[in-house]
Order: sequence, then C-alpha cells, then structure tokens
Amino acid sequence: MQTALIAAEIGGSITIWGMFAQATITVKLVMISLVVASFWTWSIIVQKTIQYRAVRREAEAFDQAFWSGEPLDGLFDQIGPEPAGASQKIFAAGMMEWRRSHRDDGGLIPGATARIDRAMNVAISKEAVHLQKGLQILATTGSTTPFIGLFGTVFGIMNAFIEIAEQQNTSLAVVAPGIAEALLATGLGLVAAIPAVIYYNKFSADSDAILGDYDAFADEFATILSRQLDT
Repeated sequence: MQTALIAAEIGGSITIWGMFAQATITVKLVMISLVVASFWTWSIIVQKTIQYRAVRREAEAFDQAFWSGEPLDGLFDQIGPEPAGASQKIFAAGMMEWRRSHRDDGGLIPGATARIDRAMNVAISKEAVHLQKGLQILATTGSTTPFIGLFGTVFGIMNAFIEIAEQQNTSLAVVAPGIAEALLATGLGLVAAIPAVIYYNKFSADSDAILGDYDAFADEFATILSRQLDT
C-alpha cells in the first residue's frame, strides 16, 4: 500500500470495494470464497423453502383424498404406480406390495404385512434423502466460514503490522486499512455463517416433522390393510 493512497482513503471514506482493492491476494481470495459461499447458501435456502412448501401442500391434498372415503383401489388407480408426490409415492408403494401379495386364487402370500411395511419404509427413506439434500452444505458453511473469515483476519492484521514496520509509523493512516480489511473478512464470514446455521436448524426441524407425518401415515395405512387381512 502506498502511504499517499492510504492517507487519501482515511481522509475521505473507506469503502468496502476500496478495502477489497487494497487487500492482499490471500485476503482477496478469502473474501471471494466467502461471498460465493453466501450466495450458495441463499440459493439453497430459497430452493428448500419452495420445496418444503410444495411438499406440505401435496401432503395436505393427498390426506384429503385418502380420508375422503374413496376406495383405496380406486385412489391407487387414479394416481398410478409412479406418482409425483411424496405422500402418493408412499401410498403407491404400499398398494403395489398389497396387490403383489395376492395369489391368483385370491389368497394372500404369507408375510404380506411385513412386506408392505418394508416397501413403505423404503419409500420414506428415499423421500428423506430428497428432503435433506443440501442441508449438509448449510451445516458445512455454518461451521467453516467463520474460520475462513478468521484466516483472512489473521492475514489482514499481519499486513497491518508489516506496514507499520515498513513505514516506521503507527499513525491511523498506516494501521487502519489493514485492520479494516481484517474486520471485513471476519464480517463476511459471519454473513455467510449466520443464515446457514439458522436455516439449517429450521430445515432440519421441518424435515423431521414431515418425515414424522410420513411415518404416521404409513402406520395408519398399514393398520387399515392389516384390518382387511384379518377380515
């Protein structure tokens, strides 16, 4: 950094772009990586918010159809063996195994209840993977970006001390730019980490609640089929 440029910056105003332009290449790379991580985090947040809302709407609509009193075979014929909705997929998995468990003479193959439960559990597991996709990125961002920002902070402070040694001057014009870029790196790390941690916790709770509803539905559906087996 040139002393004249530093004095001019201090005499006027230090902008974020000015701090970035004056930073060392290492701190610039840290700042760029944190900005990219922040944009990536927000893209996942928006995507998961839209996804979870759609999943809830689909589950609510299917629950209404399931408990409407329509025969289960008729409902299955409507949605087909490969539906789009998650709740429908769980229902279809159970119904397909139910139909496969019938012999040609109308009797049931032994162990039908256990197979139906396993089929629905597999469908729920697949939906769990889909629901939780991307959450590990939020967790990683929330746990690592503060340390990446701290890494940039260390280099910024080192640069400030090097500037003091080169200029033989401890005035604010010499010290402030290095400290400012160090604090900017810390701030960018927090900007990326805080939303990631908040929404990771939120989406994890939402995912657990949705999967809990799927498990409850699977248990209720299995009970209905088991009752038909007993009769």
